[in-house]
Amino acid sequence: MRISELSRRSGVPNATIKYYLREGLLPPGRATAATQAEYDEIHLRRLRLIRALTGVRGLSVASAKQVLDAMTEHRGDTHELLGIAFGIRPPDDGAPAEDEDLTEANPEAAALVDAMGWSVSARNPARRVIDETLRTLRSLDVAYDWEALLPYAELAERTARYDLDHLETVTDPLEKAERAVLLTFLLEPALMALRRLAQENESTARHGGDGHTPA
Repeated sequence: MRISELSRRSGVPNATIKYYLREGLLPPGRATAATQAEYDEIHLRRLRLIRALTGVRGLSVASAKQVLDAMTEHRGDTHELLGIAFGIRPPDDGAPAEDEDLTEANPEAAALVDAMGWSVSARNPARRVIDETLRTLRSLDVAYDWEALLPYAELAERTARYDLDHLETVTDPLEKAERAVLLTFLLEPALMALRRLAQENESTARHGGDGHTPA
């Protein structure tokens, strides 16, 4: 298909497609003339993925390019790809991250990981999020520590198992890489939204008869 057809089918303006081509987010088409090229369904799928990452998830063009490059490079290695998506490994060159052990810096996350028996990288940035969140809660006089997170961790473990089971059903390496990226970057906000819906439902079940409606 010509770039005009690619634009029509994807809903992305010609100028934006050309920008993605210049920046290397979209691979070049098959040249048919000095200034013309043909594109196929792979370009269309890649373009939709770019728009999902930059538009829906809000990644910068540079960050989206790093993710997509890593997806192509490691498409046969789901574990490596997920590590990049989680921020554990740098997406630019695959070299080890800075020599920083977050276990000592974030002891509550370390205790939680140990209690769950998880095999988790010491560089996983989620460790810092857990400790910072717990410290903030306590600064607001909310008595919360890592042990209070154990029931949530068990639910998260079940969710992760479901995620990886879903990926195992995909056999094409490129499609599996795309699914891994989508599950990591796009599904997370929906999971948080589900929690809020469930909280309202539970509140209605417990307190719905008191005449109050959640805001």
